[in-house]
Amino acid sequence: MNIDFANLQLQYQKHKSDIDANIQAVLNKSNYIMGEEVHELERALKDFTGAKHAITCSSGTDALLLAMMAIGIQPDDEIITTPFTFIATVETIALMKAKPVFVDIEVDTFNIDANLIEAVITDKTKAIMPVSLYGQPADMGNIKDIADKHNLKIIIDGAQSFGSTYNGKTDSNLGDISTTSFFPAKPLGCYGDGGAVFTNNDEYAEKIKMMRVHGQDKRYHHKYIGMGGRLDTIQAAVLNAKLKHYPKELKQRQVVAEKYNSELNSNNLTLVVPSVKAGRSSAWAQYTIRVKSRDTVQANLKGVGIPTAVHYPMPVHLQECFQYLGYKQGSFLRAEQASNKVMSLPINPYLKDDEQGFIINYLNKYVY
Repeated sequence: MNIDFANLQLQYQKHKSDIDANIQAVLNKSNYIMGEEVHELERALKDFTGAKHAITCSSGTDALLLAMMAIGIQPDDEIITTPFTFIATVETIALMKAKPVFVDIEVDTFNIDANLIEAVITDKTKAIMPVSLYGQPADMGNIKDIADKHNLKIIIDGAQSFGSTYNGKTDSNLGDISTTSFFPAKPLGCYGDGGAVFTNNDEYAEKIKMMRVHGQDKRYHHKYIGMGGRLDTIQAAVLNAKLKHYPKELKQRQVVAEKYNSELNSNNLTLVVPSVKAGRSSAWAQYTIRVKSRDTVQANLKGVGIPTAVHYPMPVHLQECFQYLGYKQGSFLRAEQASNKVMSLPINPYLKDDEQGFIINYLNKYVY
């Protein structure tokens, strides 16, 4: 058996007529930058999330930069975040000349441990940046209480979690500013790079709209220093076609995750399935288990046509580019242990029952 990890081609074939028609419409009009499809998408994203403002942009990484620019992050400001994430979370903080400050993760969700945040707050702390890792929001109730107590802003890195919920609110509507990514392999992906920023704050929204077009409030008049951070019209057209099917695909991802959870032989010694906390839902960008002897397990799975991935094999605080922060091996033991044991299995709306059954049976029989 040869199983596709993300099934992007099959998804395209399912929605081909809508996607092709939307792309052709853009080609016919030749309005490739900030065309009407971009504004159509932003209206649809507002409806989907309930956020007052949805501003599309060129990537999830640029969404984080725009968010920090909007709240006025300055050099030497401190932003508290997790060391167990994709590097863009922390890279963007560094690009703003601010200082990333880490706290360790929860063992069960892999998300930032809210109970450790207050201990690292200083007079330089300006924001908390939780990451909704693998698709599940962090402990936003406690994080918001801490932020309110210390007058801090919350920027949510929701690159993997578009469509997830916390106590009935979408992940895109939880922070002062929330962000997401439309990278092709994300639960809602375009056919290139893309992202979005969500906020209920009118001032932030207006700044972000200007900053994504080089800070201009009208053509060639620049109020802010910004960036070229627009979403291409063709990518918006792809997303407009796919967003119509997204609620159904989220449900299909949930079905796949529930089957894994119920049928994998989970135990604390050799295999641990992911945990979603009460009151939350996950977009299941990844289905990430914890295994003993990961390299051996991956090699065995690869040998029978089962693809896997590791998100992420090295926590950010141990990356060479962040040595200047002074963290060492052992600084964040839970993140380091997770990086040695996590492994993501195929999950997508179009994973077939026999494919998933094959994965489950093989793991149950051979994982040790």
